[in-house]
Amino acid sequence: MATPTPHTAPAGLRERKKQRTRDALIRAALELFTEQGYEATTIDEIAEAVDVSQRTYFRYFANKEDVAFAVQEMVEARFLDELHARPAAEAPLTALRSAVMVAWDDIGSAIESVIPVELHMRSYQMIESTPALVAAHLRRSSELEEEIARLIARREGLDVDADPRPRVLVAAFSGVMRVAGKVWGEGQDCSVEAIRELTQSYLDQIGPAMDDDWRTG
Repeated sequence: MATPTPHTAPAGLRERKKQRTRDALIRAALELFTEQGYEATTIDEIAEAVDVSQRTYFRYFANKEDVAFAVQEMVEARFLDELHARPAAEAPLTALRSAVMVAWDDIGSAIESVIPVELHMRSYQMIESTPALVAAHLRRSSELEEEIARLIARREGLDVDADPRPRVLVAAFSGVMRVAGKVWGEGQDCSVEAIRELTQSYLDQIGPAMDDDWRTG
């Protein structure tokens, strides 16, 4: 094992300190947003809650929107990592479903390393009830869906601009995920297990919901 250079330890300490500051800003921002409202909260208030300057805040986030979606972006990045890692032989929907379920196996601890899951739920509810953030959420979701559709197309050797199937599939998948998240956000159980079970249950309904005949007889 190589002997650490004199600069290794300080660099590692600096990175950990930066991560702690970033996490503290996220938690303070989400607490303030959910308690007094997104529009009513200022960046100065967020910075003051962590005892840092506004200049320090802007080293981590460009604006309030970025910090509002920071945890969600972490969850999405975890899902994308899993989707990239899925076996090439898996069918597209199987790959999407497997990626999201595997991601939820450990995303709870990742969320809780930054904020309590209960605060994550309250933040979801806050986003859904804030017009400016609903618009931002739709924009970000559209960008993510396009990224996923292009990834699925590459996996299948398709031209995403010539074959509509990747975008159609991802639109259906994303719609199911949004419904599951909405039901979870409106419920009483804020646990990761609850959102995971809801996600699994709703994904199981994609096939039956697309059946031509919903009548039971």
